[in-house]
Amino acid sequence: MIELFFEHRSGGRREGEVQKLKVRTMELFKVPPRWLFLKITTESGLVGWGEPIVEGRADTVAAAVKEMEEYVIGRSAGHIEDIWQVLYRGGFYRGGPILMSAISGIEQALWDIKGKSLGVPIYELLGGPVRERIRVYCWIGGDRPSHLAEAAKQKFAEGYTAIKMNGTEELAWIDSYAKIEEAVARIQGIRDAVGYSMDIGVDFHGRVHKAMAKILIRELEPFKLMFVEEPVLAENDELFAELKRGTSIPLATGERHYTRWGYKRLMQDGGVDIIQPDVSHAGGILETKKIAAMAEAYDIAVAPHCPLGPIALAACLQLDFCTPNAFIQEQSLGIHYNEGSDLLDYLVDRTVFEYERGFVNRMTGAGLGIEIDERKVREMASVGHSWKNPIWRTADGVVAEW
Repeated sequence: MIELFFEHRSGGRREGEVQKLKVRTMELFKVPPRWLFLKITTESGLVGWGEPIVEGRADTVAAAVKEMEEYVIGRSAGHIEDIWQVLYRGGFYRGGPILMSAISGIEQALWDIKGKSLGVPIYELLGGPVRERIRVYCWIGGDRPSHLAEAAKQKFAEGYTAIKMNGTEELAWIDSYAKIEEAVARIQGIRDAVGYSMDIGVDFHGRVHKAMAKILIRELEPFKLMFVEEPVLAENDELFAELKRGTSIPLATGERHYTRWGYKRLMQDGGVDIIQPDVSHAGGILETKKIAAMAEAYDIAVAPHCPLGPIALAACLQLDFCTPNAFIQEQSLGIHYNEGSDLLDYLVDRTVFEYERGFVNRMTGAGLGIEIDERKVREMASVGHSWKNPIWRTADGVVAEW
């Protein structure tokens, strides 16, 4: 009788918890400068936030999230893995930037709710913290890099120890050595300005084709770069091993890879030293944690991609604090894309992302560890945005990679 009584009581508690976490509504907000926020609310009033976005395709991702609502509303927000499996495997066609970004934002919001319901940060539910702080880097220059030396000195004065910049403007498949010399001169200018007191990441952004990438990487070798990012397009994964044989500079990629399966060959081929999964594209927090664990087995470092908003950054940091091979975090404060609104504008407490000597301290708040200013979100959603990346062409009129 006693045993049956306790089974009945515990069963009742479980049912109560499920009811408490049952998803009631999902609401999307397209806010400047180029972001999409998702608010999930449970029957008990618990709220979770996610950032399902592909830069330049906000409306398309929003449509995908709306299509997925029927698989989420009415479910317990605590059943994150099962909901993820339904959203991913429940469609015969899967993967890619749109569907995975939609899933990513939903998953982030579910983790936010689960952490809040238990009163702990998300990293406590993923093995606990492995560090007290994580190093961050900031962007300098713009799409067409300029005024870099002064910008580097300013960021160094602000306490940053690492920067990232675009390496080139648009390049033809085979282009002029003058373009190579211009890129080299920009890096030389930064080294002349700040020496080796700052680490430099150079983003080729997929703009450079194989032949030119080989030349440019070779010419940048003397500057002891932190990494070269996307030296070739993500579609050309097989080229990384070839490029790697010709350089000691760490090669990085990953912002345009999705799920563990998208990273599998990249890791097996051995041509990449750093992966840069985006927690708002790759499949969410837990999926990116799984990707990072795969990378650890191949002795590959992790530097999550995040030129996005505060929800995406908070999700990245929750991952960083429980991931031993994460070594640095991208963040978008002051990035050239952030016109009209910036990283901190949608937060109640802006000090949560306070950078000290180039690091951000481990967050201790429940869930994602941030409080979103919903009034500000609703105000700016009435403004919205229609951000698209520019279309570039080479001198002869051919469409170039941006």
